[in-house]
Amino acid sequence: MSLHYIVREPKNKVDNPPLLLLLHGYGSNEQDLFSFAEELPDELLIVSARAPHDMGFGGYAWYAINLDASGGKFSDIPEAKESVTKITDFIDEIKAKYTTNPDKTFLLGFSQGAILSYAVSLNSPNKVQHVIALSGYINDELLPNELSNNIQTDYYISHGTVDQVLPVDWARKAPLFLTKNNLKNEYSEYPVGHGVAPQNFYSFKEWILKRL
Repeated sequence: MSLHYIVREPKNKVDNPPLLLLLHGYGSNEQDLFSFAEELPDELLIVSARAPHDMGFGGYAWYAINLDASGGKFSDIPEAKESVTKITDFIDEIKAKYTTNPDKTFLLGFSQGAILSYAVSLNSPNKVQHVIALSGYINDELLPNELSNNIQTDYYISHGTVDQVLPVDWARKAPLFLTKNNLKNEYSEYPVGHGVAPQNFYSFKEWILKRL
């Protein structure tokens, strides 16, 4: 497999389970989002992937974030694009290995994982049907030159209003972009920092349930 991962098999055995793939944030690992796997619907096959770049001390990154001379942060775009390809290939590998339902693939990303979830879904039309983007934003540099007009994917987006890591203004651009491109999306904000509030969790869980 192209990425290391952990898995929670469906609690009710079905031949072609719906797939939920979890992509953690910068400096975290596959255990992070997996902590709420037990609370998610029983019929899901839940796979949590580990980012490829080892930062030491149990932390991993999908791509480097560097400081420039003025103290601004910039993303290593070539590395990010490599991760987009790795995740895209990994989705195919998991679908094949576990014979998941090809029409029910959910991609949930937090922070850097959310940025890449957008990129994967917009570069590989309909490889995933549903994207849950938590505390992330759409990075224009990771978009295809031309967006397919045949994307059926829908998006659940949420962000903390007092996020110190990724400003909420960055997140607010995503629903505008998606709506302009006729892509279904739901956007919500919570009075938290760079994290997932309990009511946020119940909200996207409900969103997933409606699509199973």
